[in-house]
Amino acid sequence: MASLRASRTAIFNPKKLSISPTPLCLRSTSFFYSSESLNNDTNTRIPHPKLEDLICRMMSSRAWTTRLQNSIRNLVPSFDHELVYNVLHSSKNADHALQFFRWVERSGLYRHDRETHFKIIQILGRASKLNHARCILLDMPNKGLDWDEDLWVLMIDSYGKSGIVQESVKLFQKMEELGVERTVKSYNALFNVITRRGRYMMAKRYFNKMVNEGIEPTRHTYNLLIWGFFLSSKLDTAIRFFEDMKSKEITPDVVTYNTMINGYNRVKKIEEAEKYFVEMKGRNIEPNVISYTTLIKGYSSVGRVDDALRLFEEMKSFGIKPNAITYSTLLPGLCDAQKMSEARMILKEMEDKYIAPKDNSIFIKLISGQCEAGDLDAAADVLKTMIRLSVPTEAGHYGVLIENFCKAGIYDRAVKFLDKLIEKEIVLRPESILSMEPSAYNLIIDYLCNNGQTGKAETFFRQLMKTGVQDPVAFNNLVCGHSREGVPDSAFEILKIMGRRKVVSDGIAHKSLVESYLKKGEPADAKAALDNMLENGHDPDSLLYRSVMESLMGDGRVQTASRVMKVMLEKGVKEHMDLISTILEALLMRGHVEEALGRIELLLHNSLSPDLDALMSVLCDKGKTAAALKLLDFGLERNCYINFSSYDKVLDSLVAAGKTLNAYSILCKMMEKGGVKDHKSCEELIKSLNDEGNTKQADILRRMIHGKETTLDSKKGKKKTAVAA
Repeated sequence: MASLRASRTAIFNPKKLSISPTPLCLRSTSFFYSSESLNNDTNTRIPHPKLEDLICRMMSSRAWTTRLQNSIRNLVPSFDHELVYNVLHSSKNADHALQFFRWVERSGLYRHDRETHFKIIQILGRASKLNHARCILLDMPNKGLDWDEDLWVLMIDSYGKSGIVQESVKLFQKMEELGVERTVKSYNALFNVITRRGRYMMAKRYFNKMVNEGIEPTRHTYNLLIWGFFLSSKLDTAIRFFEDMKSKEITPDVVTYNTMINGYNRVKKIEEAEKYFVEMKGRNIEPNVISYTTLIKGYSSVGRVDDALRLFEEMKSFGIKPNAITYSTLLPGLCDAQKMSEARMILKEMEDKYIAPKDNSIFIKLISGQCEAGDLDAAADVLKTMIRLSVPTEAGHYGVLIENFCKAGIYDRAVKFLDKLIEKEIVLRPESILSMEPSAYNLIIDYLCNNGQTGKAETFFRQLMKTGVQDPVAFNNLVCGHSREGVPDSAFEILKIMGRRKVVSDGIAHKSLVESYLKKGEPADAKAALDNMLENGHDPDSLLYRSVMESLMGDGRVQTASRVMKVMLEKGVKEHMDLISTILEALLMRGHVEEALGRIELLLHNSLSPDLDALMSVLCDKGKTAAALKLLDFGLERNCYINFSSYDKVLDSLVAAGKTLNAYSILCKMMEKGGVKDHKSCEELIKSLNDEGNTKQADILRRMIHGKETTLDSKKGKKKTAVAA
């Protein structure tokens, strides 16, 4: 049976495939059937796919197993050079190519020749699988295949591209040991490797060795060495080799002169570079686009932008078309020289020719330069050009535009840029390099939060957060914005995120949140926001405390208001005694006497004197004698200022309520403080005590009244004692 050729159109029998011991996958089989189908309109047969493509597809979609090998073997009755070579060439994965290479050889399906060895070594070298490639190369004589110089040059170059210079040198030396002929081609490969790594002394030694072996250097040899010496900043050596080249009547070509021009550019000797450019023209060697681009780059690097522009126009006048590198070289120099109108024209020319620069960072420089020049429209046009040239836009590009439009007060356009940024999620693109600066996103977030668009600002900032941004200014602006817009829950959520991420909050943001809850009539949430404010180390002002307490009192949350009052007093705020008295009265009226007494104790420690007389008067009027008694006892124990009329009022209330023993105790304390005014009340109390069987207490009280008459000293008036420390 004739061998199948990969380049020919093969005809397959689907029936034969369907009965094969190891069938192809369903997808492959259906593909063959569709290939056999006829076009009803033209009645022509659809071409079959190439056989090597089918094999490569099978290898890429399935693991390399015996079953796959059998499938390939059933598909291909015999393997020839063309098919094997094409499969290796078409393999997109070096591992697949290597597996196939070894399989057909070990299975006896095909005996590799020099070309298939060259191809697999080339594939492995590109994939940096150099050990495999080296083994295959060294094993060739065992298969009866002779080495040639190209195979070794390929390996030398592969090791060099991987940066393993010493292995390239060893391979070059091994060629001599194994008797492989070395020509100028091998030396050039070695020079290319070692000069790129700065081994200029080694290059000089091997050059002398080459000459001593009688191998004449070529123009390419000198070009490689001259460029290598310039890379190592060995100008004198580079010039000497250039002159040596001419002395041997090896005519420099355009590559040689381009190398000299570029070399002098690297050391900022532009005048010398110009000299070689002129010399090249004098020798009737036409400069190419690389020549012009190289010198333009040199001019731009030293600030001679006018000369760069002149040369740019000259090359176009000679019919030499600038390429992407030319534009990429010229534009940054124009931006540095603030020649933004010229830069705009060059950019327009690139757009018209649909030439995208190789370095995308140029665009950020163009946008920034136009903004600094005050031409915001031109800056925005740069972004449009990027889109037309299919250059990926990044957050950094939008950031510069947004920042400058905000600074110019053109917020509507800045918001439009932000809308595109949010919609396309440009901030989240993993390939992005240019991130948005805080100076940009803080300006637009601040504007949005102050103009009723905090929701949009949060959407944008959450995208920034996913990239690791934790800017406290932006966070606090969002809190203030949500609070102003009457969405305090969203603001509180932002504060919680800040707490989890340990971002420093602002006292103003906390205050705005508390006030927002108060405006919505949600005092409990306002109190929670106030607590959060305190936890974060911010002290509310006096009025904020008052607002929260008033709101809580209005909502009937007396004890909660009391806790706020306690915190306020502990923070040293000594204002709002009227509200404090209201809270104390409410606590006492509701039976929270111990809590109220604790608050009064705190007031006394802060040198504040609550009006106990007024509190006792209200309690007595409302029939809260138990609370009045506890309050009076508290005042007596701490020597608080209490009017004797308050004693009498409490006493009367106790007697009227039938609490004679309590009244007796109070009366005794009153006697100790200076006497009583109304003995009639005392007689009534004595009578009540006797009636209740408390004769001992009645007798003591009678002897106290009649045995030692005490009246208030008229000069003393009200007795005021020092508050207990």
